[in-house]
Amino acid sequence: MTRVGRVRAATGAGWRSFVRRRTAVFFTFFFPVILIAIFGALVQTDPTGGGLFTEPAAYYVPGYLAVVVLFTPLSRMGSEVARHREGNRFEKLATTPLTRAEWLLAQTVVNAAIIGLASLLILALVVVMTGAEIAFSPLLVPYVLVGVVAFCGVGAMLGSYTDSQDGAVAASNAIGLPLLFLSETFVSLEQLPGWFEPLVNLSPLTYFARGVRAATYPEADVAGIAGVDPALSNLAVLTVVAVVAFALGARSIPRTD
Repeated sequence: MTRVGRVRAATGAGWRSFVRRRTAVFFTFFFPVILIAIFGALVQTDPTGGGLFTEPAAYYVPGYLAVVVLFTPLSRMGSEVARHREGNRFEKLATTPLTRAEWLLAQTVVNAAIIGLASLLILALVVVMTGAEIAFSPLLVPYVLVGVVAFCGVGAMLGSYTDSQDGAVAASNAIGLPLLFLSETFVSLEQLPGWFEPLVNLSPLTYFARGVRAATYPEADVAGIAGVDPALSNLAVLTVVAVVAFALGARSIPRTD
């Protein structure tokens, strides 16, 4: 079997495994809907007032997308790797030609398909429920895909180094929650202490949020490389992070050959 054939077979198995878990399917799509309903439709934005949501509704689109681009790969990949470790499934995979990188690539493709569908739902709901005026840029597609690759790599590392599925899920939540709110998603940099800015710049999600905001909300003042379109420069940084994270994630998967 060729490499493409191996990845295709592993992708099909991963997809069937996901759709059989009805609870996972439900919460993958239901959680961001609840978030949009609470923050977007009930709390709403107040550009002329004070508080957390002081920007127009379109400003927070990267935050809503980040919910699935960040949490789904972290929790799914972390628990999947941990589950394979506990069930000695990597030992069984070692008897096949499938490599660790190919297995991770197949799982990443499954996550990309799931998150792509969830992102379409989120964008539609944001427009309908909040009235956000979004510029639908073609750069949204590579941002979602590259973001999934980056956080699948991180999720694979969490699943490899934690001691159980519960530990992997707990670690993904412990990492994901601070990143979600401290990466220029829902909280702007101006609302944070000045000393915290270098830490914001260390978060991969920051470059996802900046780039998506530049692509969907051109009126926003988005940081980037001087002289380069912010949407493109942040995508370049996120791509480098994704390549490194994927390589480290594949390397961290238990070696059984």
